[in-house]
Amino acid sequence: MQRSTFGKEKVSFSIARLKKEGHNFEIAVNPDLALDFRNRKPVNVEDVLVDQKIFSDAKKGMVASEHEVKKIFKTENPIEVAEIILKNGEVHLTAEYKTRMLEEKRKRIMWIIHANGVDPRTHAPHPLTRIENAFEEAKVRIDEHKSAEDQVQDILKALRPILPIKFEVKKVEIMLPAKYAGKLHLLAKGFARIIRQDWQGDGSLKAVVEVPGGLEQDFYEKINNLTHGSVETKVLAK
Repeated sequence: MQRSTFGKEKVSFSIARLKKEGHNFEIAVNPDLALDFRNRKPVNVEDVLVDQKIFSDAKKGMVASEHEVKKIFKTENPIEVAEIILKNGEVHLTAEYKTRMLEEKRKRIMWIIHANGVDPRTHAPHPLTRIENAFEEAKVRIDEHKSAEDQVQDILKALRPILPIKFEVKKVEIMLPAKYAGKLHLLAKGFARIIRQDWQGDGSLKAVVEVPGGLEQDFYEKINNLTHGSVETKVLAK
């Protein structure tokens, strides 16, 4: 049985495994890129792999038999074999990676709720600390197999008995003087979606943007800072 090492330096990797015809085939992968690949994101298999070898036991560095690989996968190309393993096998994540991934998803979900949600009684956003406390009280559990975005609605249902909240989008008309008209995309970036632009005869720009309810005040602060207060804004009726 051949053995392979990942060099003298300690390498952090996860294992993708496929059992086929009674044989175990494994590849050493970057866990983030492996999950991106499985979620159909544009990732090259070569970039996912930590080592371009097919193993029978990656942790022990035991390389799979070339004869068995060719016989079962009908190819000797390790990239083609790795792609089959990634598509049809399982990615085994370390406990440390799972913990980090769940915490990142938790923070992402809380940010989505903070950015889009408001108190329906006051139309004011909930501070992140208030949302975090509601997570604790509701004993919210994060699903490691779902994206943060796919979990938001279910988590909102769990939070609402504790935290009155609804998602709200504001349409805001902004009037930029000619001096700042060319900076509309910079002003909107990260806060708003531009849905209409009307250039005026004097070079100024009237635009309508959609702003998530939780970011409305942050958006006003940003555009006022960048235009030194020379922007005009008006919330449009729904």
